[in-house]
Amino acid sequence: MKDFAQLYVELDQTNKTNEKIEAMRFYFESATPDDAAWAFYFLSGRKPRQIIPSAKLRSWGIEMSQIPEWLFMESRDTVGDTAETIALLLPNNDGLGDTSLKELVEHQLLPLRKSDEETQYAAVIDAWSRMNYSQRLVYNKLITGSFRVGVSQQLVVRALSQISELPVDVITHRAMGEWEPTPEFFSALISPHNDADETPIARPYPFHLAHQLDGGPEVLGDISDWQAEWKWDGIRAQVIKRAGEVFIWSRGEDLITERFPEIAEAAAELLDGSVIDGEILPWMDGRALPFTELQRRIGRKNLSAKFLSELPVILQAYDMIEVEGHDIRELAFRERREFLERTVGQLGDGVLKVTETVEAASWDDLAKRREGSRELGVEGFMLKRRESPYRTGRHRGDWWKWKIDPLTIDAVLTYAQKGTGKRANLFTDYTFGVWNEGQLVTFAKAYSGLTDAEIRKVDRFIRDNTLETFGPVRMVKPELVFEIAFENIQRSTRHKSGVAVRFPRILRQRDDKTIEQADSLESIHDMLESIQRSPNA
Repeated sequence: MKDFAQLYVELDQTNKTNEKIEAMRFYFESATPDDAAWAFYFLSGRKPRQIIPSAKLRSWGIEMSQIPEWLFMESRDTVGDTAETIALLLPNNDGLGDTSLKELVEHQLLPLRKSDEETQYAAVIDAWSRMNYSQRLVYNKLITGSFRVGVSQQLVVRALSQISELPVDVITHRAMGEWEPTPEFFSALISPHNDADETPIARPYPFHLAHQLDGGPEVLGDISDWQAEWKWDGIRAQVIKRAGEVFIWSRGEDLITERFPEIAEAAAELLDGSVIDGEILPWMDGRALPFTELQRRIGRKNLSAKFLSELPVILQAYDMIEVEGHDIRELAFRERREFLERTVGQLGDGVLKVTETVEAASWDDLAKRREGSRELGVEGFMLKRRESPYRTGRHRGDWWKWKIDPLTIDAVLTYAQKGTGKRANLFTDYTFGVWNEGQLVTFAKAYSGLTDAEIRKVDRFIRDNTLETFGPVRMVKPELVFEIAFENIQRSTRHKSGVAVRFPRILRQRDDKTIEQADSLESIHDMLESIQRSPNA
């Protein structure tokens, strides 16, 4: 635990990739497989669900620090995180001795979830009284289920690759899917042994991800070297059929087979040893429905036959990466596509569909087709080099997202809240309103798009122009106008404005506009109706 807490501090205090990799290398080279397994588990973004509610920890922290509740809450608002606030307020002790990370997690933390409050209280107070600041911070974040530090799984894998001298792709594949943080798992993760014959039947492959193409596609060369497909807005998924069983994995490595029984039933007709990459879409009358409809499927516990019939889904299949148990990722995309078309074509026209190839004689012709994307319910094009292998993660040069320009409106800043992590002292989470019958109605929230300098400028305005405070939220004097971009818009009964937008973000502050010149709810509804009236819609 002492070494893991020190690693956390080192990772948190640097933005340099090489320094982070070196810190992780040093840790993993000296850690036991027991501790290394749990360290990889946490550093790669996995975490057990909350063990003790934050409200209890806050109460115990106030008691142990012997400060008034109002002062704790003021400190919490400044720091931006309950776990860190408690770690800062309590005395800085000598720290834990030889307690291992495995011991802490498996024998001290996880059993507390089922313990009574008295036992939880005694265990937490005892741990706090023996820990130094960094250990207490990590402990608190683990117990609240909020542990995260500035590294991605890919960065952790790079450190392990250097230690084991295995390719990054191999370790990434071994770490996919469901696994337990055991010493056996970690030893197998970095073992030089080729485990191709021991791959668990449910294990997916690392996803090949695309880069955004910001300019025109002319820079990619001859259009004949590329395949264009519509870019769908759904859930990226791999559908696996091995040993008579079907598994559906999301890009976030969630096993979602039970959420989409019709896709699982269709995939059961595939040959064993088949893995298809594609996009799950809500689909009706030959057209994709809005993404929010798909969210209804994800969030619903009871998938009745009536509900399934009212909200059907399909898999738009666009790649095949395993055929009859053979990994074909190194084959050219055009060859993998042939396997895909033959495989899905044998199933007939049903739930599994091969995504359409969009033919065009030139980039200009393709650009004209792209203009109708939004009316078709797509986001533009995916451009894939016909000779490209199926890579691990995001690589420049092979797959590109050529998305349509976003929709935009001008809205007024109305509420603000502090961010988290390194921006916990700044107001970075904003709520925007538009006009409706002389009143500003909340339209969207946005958290990204401004530079650090712009954030500091807006932060100062918020502090100087707060009208009311509601816990961590501040009502702001309506004076600043911002241009807000979003990918799509649809009707919504859940929002006061009657509409919901997809991926809202800030493009710029409109210093040239007064709040009276901001957009109205009426104009936004007109925008929605215009899209829906399109002949292609």
